[in-house]
Amino acid sequence: MALGLDDGTMPDVEVGPDNSYIIDNKTYVSKDEVYNGYKCADRGILLPFISEYTWSIEVRAFLYLVGLLYCFLGVAIIADIFMGAIEKITSKTRKVYLTSEKEDEPEVIEVRIWSDAVANLTLMALGSSAPEILLAIIEVIANKFEAGALGPGTIVGSAAFNLFVISAVCVLSIPKGESRRIKDIKVFAVTAVFSIVAYVWLLIILKAVTPNEVEVWEAAVTFLMFPLLVLLAWMAEKNFCGIPNKTDTSKQIELGNFQPGETDKFLRDRQYFRDGRLDRDGLVAFIKEVKNYPGLTDEDAAILAASKLVESQSHSRMWYRVGAVRNMTGGRKTQPQLSTKLKVVYNAMNEHPDAPTLGEVPQVKPHQNAVIDFHAASCAVMEDIGKFKVAVCRSGRLDNRVSVRVETIDGTATEEQDYMPINEVITFEPEESEKFVEVEIINDNQWEPDEEFFLKISLLMNAEEREGVQLGRISIMEITILNDDEPGVVMFQKRGFLVKESIGNAVIPVVRKNGADGEITIKWRSIDKTAVSGKDYTGGEGVLTFKHTEIEQNIEIPIIDDMTPEKDEHFEIELFDPTGGAKIGQINRTAVTITNDDDFNNVLNNMMQMTNANIHAMQVHHETYVSQIKDALNVNGGDIENATAGDYVLHFLTFGWKIIFALVPPPSLLGGWLCFVVSLACIGLLTAIIGDLAAIFGCLVNLDDAITAITFVALGTSLPDTFASRTAAVQEKYADNAVGNVTGSNSVNVFLGLGLPWFIASVYHYAKGSKFKVEAGSLGFSVGLFSGLCIITIALLMARRMFSIFGKAELGGPPCPKICSGIFMIMLWLIYVLISAFQTTGYFNF
Repeated sequence: MALGLDDGTMPDVEVGPDNSYIIDNKTYVSKDEVYNGYKCADRGILLPFISEYTWSIEVRAFLYLVGLLYCFLGVAIIADIFMGAIEKITSKTRKVYLTSEKEDEPEVIEVRIWSDAVANLTLMALGSSAPEILLAIIEVIANKFEAGALGPGTIVGSAAFNLFVISAVCVLSIPKGESRRIKDIKVFAVTAVFSIVAYVWLLIILKAVTPNEVEVWEAAVTFLMFPLLVLLAWMAEKNFCGIPNKTDTSKQIELGNFQPGETDKFLRDRQYFRDGRLDRDGLVAFIKEVKNYPGLTDEDAAILAASKLVESQSHSRMWYRVGAVRNMTGGRKTQPQLSTKLKVVYNAMNEHPDAPTLGEVPQVKPHQNAVIDFHAASCAVMEDIGKFKVAVCRSGRLDNRVSVRVETIDGTATEEQDYMPINEVITFEPEESEKFVEVEIINDNQWEPDEEFFLKISLLMNAEEREGVQLGRISIMEITILNDDEPGVVMFQKRGFLVKESIGNAVIPVVRKNGADGEITIKWRSIDKTAVSGKDYTGGEGVLTFKHTEIEQNIEIPIIDDMTPEKDEHFEIELFDPTGGAKIGQINRTAVTITNDDDFNNVLNNMMQMTNANIHAMQVHHETYVSQIKDALNVNGGDIENATAGDYVLHFLTFGWKIIFALVPPPSLLGGWLCFVVSLACIGLLTAIIGDLAAIFGCLVNLDDAITAITFVALGTSLPDTFASRTAAVQEKYADNAVGNVTGSNSVNVFLGLGLPWFIASVYHYAKGSKFKVEAGSLGFSVGLFSGLCIITIALLMARRMFSIFGKAELGGPPCPKICSGIFMIMLWLIYVLISAFQTTGYFNF
């Protein structure tokens, strides 16, 4: 127990009975005697809230560990809101007017005001590193402006985890055969150099210039390196130095993130976003492709469009971090949630993932390629049918040998429980036009509602086996399991259909209900009304054949677009003369109305509104208190249909935090700055509690603060960044958002997390006439060790970029070098943690 008088002198102390002290004839009892060994009670700033001196150390240690982990979830949730405010602030745009082919209609695009480099190194870095930075600041202030071990240790430990482990995870997560390169290598070079300089500078001031002491000028230089880093990164992004780009740099800057040479192409061929909104022509092209997959509603098409838009956009690291946090807490997802059927369609539409947009459907070239598809888009079978055959048809070119893969995909029916899975390659010999796939249904003798699963045709991966073959219109088939053995009733789905004059072919579905047993046929014919065959459409007669179990077929009627404005016109289609025991249902005649452009515009506007609504529902920030509270109350942000069991568990665990932080002002107020300030204050308060929990837990289990910092605290604050970087590595075309920002974040942690609190403390001590002591000790050793391993890791990343053995990319590449690189970086982190821990505990003396 430290003793002292107000004037700084030491009083006369006598030892009395029962471990008491006699000071100026007054008797005092030691703190340990009063609390009967109340261990670690003095380690916290705010904790403990209640007296725990009667609890066992084991129970206290367990509760503090659980509290620490729970607070990590809380700080992740408030950081989500904090980043929503940052997104609102950095998403401000300005209009840029460009000349176009039409003199009276200039091209207008909106570009963000904030530079990517500046945003990443200021607000976004603060968003991801706020807990570490605030922990260091709070620790210094709470210790009466004396240095602590927890804050600096967390910053260095977090930097080590970020550089070694996150980089390793990103390298290993890239799918086989793919790679990712850092796009803006100049900005990365600046941040990489500063990430080394930052820690070498710490060694210099702790060990060389003023050992074990930080003076005002040293702390000031540390802090001022932050704006210098931002300035140089911005200059590198704008290419103010170095080799000039081949394209006009100034124009490239005005247009934001466009690649050199892509500007004109973007303005000519833009399909989706225009002034931040969905482009109509692009949506029309998308709908045409979606309509090649039968059975999709307008709502389905809007969800698929939103999915494609979200996928094709470039996202910031913050967006991925918010998504990672919401996945960890059962919150509203940042990407559209697709049903099983839509996932199948979406995957089929994206068989070539490198394509930037879906574009137009490749035209069938029957004389060049064999066209493979199913005979029908769907079929229904009885649960007790056992095995049945599904026809796979070949049309077009018949003189070559072609192979395709047929596989099953779960719907509400699941493999091994309702049906036997299929994953096989079928081969068509020359002149062979039909093959059959045998499907087996499992009869479990239990009543179940109708269930469905899917058959999918896909091309083989080998480039040689893909030559001369292409998929037809029906590459996905829905199979419904039901309990009915009647031939069925044949009818139209609806009494009327609305099509645009320029649609090309009107696809009119005919369905078979109340049974699907046996092969049946039904005839159809068109009937002229105000629309005339040969002038407005190409009519006639035909026969539809439903094979055994098939429940849907389509009639295709070509619509003639004469490109002249006219009133709505319509014709009818009639079903008649069924065979095979089938009957005609109530809707035996349907009207097809050919609309003018105005009516189609109404339909299209509705589609655009639905698509924009899906996009708006996935933005990372909230506009109102109502939406904020709704998201907090409901699992998966209210999307219960797509919520998983894991979402429910995580939502339950984090429900308290979500309700508390739902009271933070939404980012829509005051441009996001009010939310920024309030959420930052909440992070500060929660960080103070985390610091107390970590310090007391470490004390209870006899762990030094430095070891607690580089292990428990560093991992807890860096885990969301790990998931975010992994997602960015897999989904992005470049590695910038995966590992490109790690070096910048590590630099900012030092410049703000140590520079700012050390500057405040050194100024305080300077004013008091004392020195601000920062013992190099374990901190200096940890910093030195990390600096050396940091240089090795950055050298490895650059070697991966330069040498073909690694695929000339920082992430991914050939399997063996990729795995070796990932394991090597994880080993570097283990070496850092173990050696730092041994040195702190006195096993090593340096």
